[in-house]
Amino acid sequence: MNQGNRTHQATPQFSILLSSTPRGARLARLLAERQLAEWKRESSAALHVVAELATNAVRHGRVRGRDFRLRLALSSTHTLRIEVTDARGDRVPEVVVSAGGGRSEGGRGLLIVRALADCWGVDTVAVAPCKTVWAELRLRSEGEAR
Repeated sequence: MNQGNRTHQATPQFSILLSSTPRGARLARLLAERQLAEWKRESSAALHVVAELATNAVRHGRVRGRDFRLRLALSSTHTLRIEVTDARGDRVPEVVVSAGGGRSEGGRGLLIVRALADCWGVDTVAVAPCKTVWAELRLRSEGEAR
């Protein structure tokens, strides 16, 4: 089949394995900041989401000797997809609200993710013991009106 002169533009992506340590979580945020600057899509909201998801992967998804993966993908509509994959598919995060209407100690980071992201969720893999927590945010370019 002849495709003519159509050009295929790849979705900009960034992916890296990081140690499941507090240092790895800090590095995830710093690398995301650098990558977003390279794409000219700086976003403090996206950096907060990366920090929360990476911290959760270290605190709740850590398995000794296993790293977590940070993946960023920027769509043609300037939607950033942030994915953090860890080795604990059996520990699916959720926003927890206590019986009295207040929020419990756990799940506060996910309240931040929920407030900043356009959408978020969790994908588990039955074959491998892992999960990916993801969030999507629409980003503006430097010249785009707010």
